[in-house]
Amino acid sequence: MRYLIPALFLAAPALADAPVVEKVTARASGDTWRFDVTIRHPDTGWDDYADGWQVLDMDGKELGMRVLHHPHVDEQPFTRSLSGVKIPTGTKQVQIRARDSVGGWAEESTVIDLP
Repeated sequence: MRYLIPALFLAAPALADAPVVEKVTARASGDTWRFDVTIRHPDTGWDDYADGWQVLDMDGKELGMRVLHHPHVDEQPFTRSLSGVKIPTGTKQVQIRARDSVGGWAEESTVIDLP
C-alpha cells in the first residue's frame, strides 16, 4: 500500500522595509503641540504602506497618533501633521515612531528635542 503525503509549503513572513522618519518639526500652540513628520517607505499599494506614526514620551507612553488612511506610492517621502498633542510640563524630548501595514511598528524611533 502506498501513502501520499501532501507537501506543505509554508510561506515565510515578508520582510518589509520599515518606515523611516526623515524629519520632524514640533511647535507649541497654546497648551498643545503640532508635529509635522516626514516619512519614507516603499509603499507598494494597499497591501503594504506606511499607515501611521505616533508621538511617545521617553518612557514609551503614547501622547498622540496620526493614522494614515491610504498608501503614498507616488509621494515619497511625504509629510503629514498632527495638532493638539498635549505634552506634559517639563518634557524636553519626545520620540516619533512610524508603522506600516505589514511589519507593524518600526523598531527604531526618532528622538527630538522640544524647542
